[in-house]
Amino acid sequence: MQVASYLKLSIVVALATIVLKFGAWWLTGSVGLLSDALESFVNLAGALFALAMVTVAAAPPDADHPYGHHKAEYFSSGFEGLLILAAALVILWAAGRRFVEPQPLEAVGIGVALSVVSSVLNGALAWAMLRKAREHRSMALEGDARHLFTDVYTSAGVIAAVIAVPLTGWLWLDPAIAVAVAANIAREGVRLVWASADGLMDRALEPEVQATIQRTLEQFSHPAIRFDHVSTRRAGHRRFVDLHMHMPSAWTLQRAAALRASVEQALMSAVPGLRATIQLLPMDVEAHFDDPKDLI
Repeated sequence: MQVASYLKLSIVVALATIVLKFGAWWLTGSVGLLSDALESFVNLAGALFALAMVTVAAAPPDADHPYGHHKAEYFSSGFEGLLILAAALVILWAAGRRFVEPQPLEAVGIGVALSVVSSVLNGALAWAMLRKAREHRSMALEGDARHLFTDVYTSAGVIAAVIAVPLTGWLWLDPAIAVAVAANIAREGVRLVWASADGLMDRALEPEVQATIQRTLEQFSHPAIRFDHVSTRRAGHRRFVDLHMHMPSAWTLQRAAALRASVEQALMSAVPGLRATIQLLPMDVEAHFDDPKDLI
C-alpha cells in the first residue's frame, strides 16, 4: 500500500472515530470525552491536508519548480501541528466551563466502550502508518501517524478519568483530565511545527546516513583523487548530497566523467533515495566559500 492509500484510510478512520467519540460524549456528558472527540476533527483535517500535500510532492519537476515539489510534505506536518494547538485551546475553554459548572456523568459504560473501539482503530492505523512513513521517509505520513498515537494515549487517560469519576465522586477529575489532554496534545503540536520548520531549512541528513556516504567515498580515495566540501540536505523523502571531486588535471574529460558516474552510482546504491551532485575540479584548484561578499 502506498503513502496516499494510507492517508485515504486515515480519512475513513477519522470519520469513524468522530462518530464514535461524539457518541460517547453525547451519552456521558464528559468534557474529557468531548476533548477527545474534538481531536478527531483535527485528525480528519490533518489527513485531508496531508493527502493533498503528498499529491503535490509527487508531482514531477516543472519550469517553476525545477528541483521538484518534495518539500510540500513539510507544510502538511506544520499545518497539522497548528490544528493540534487550536484544538488544545478549545479543550481548555471547555474544561474551564466545566470547572465552574461541575456535572455528573451518565451512561459511562457505553461511552467508554465507544471510546475504546475508536482508540483501537487509531492505534492499529498509527502503527501501520509509522512503519510505512519510515520506509518511504514521508514527513506527512509520519506527522499523521504520531498525531494518531497521541490521540490513543490521550484517549486512554480520558477513559481512565471517566471511569474514576463515578467511582470517586470527584466531578473535578473530568475537566482536570481534559486540561491534561490539552497540554499533552499541545506539546505534540509544537513538536510537529518545529519539525516542519526544521525540514524547510534544509536540515542535514542523519549522522548514520552521512557516515554511509563517507564510507562510500573512501572506497574511491586515492593519492590522485580526493573529495571535499561534502554537504547534505533532505527535502521531504528525497535526500541530496553535493561535493567536489579533485583529480589530476592531466586526465581527459571522458576519464574524469566516467569516474564521477561510478561514484554517483555507488552513493545512490548505498543510500536509497539519494541524489548526488559532484563537481569535478583539478587537484591543484580549490573552491572557496568564505568570500565576505558571498555572505551579504
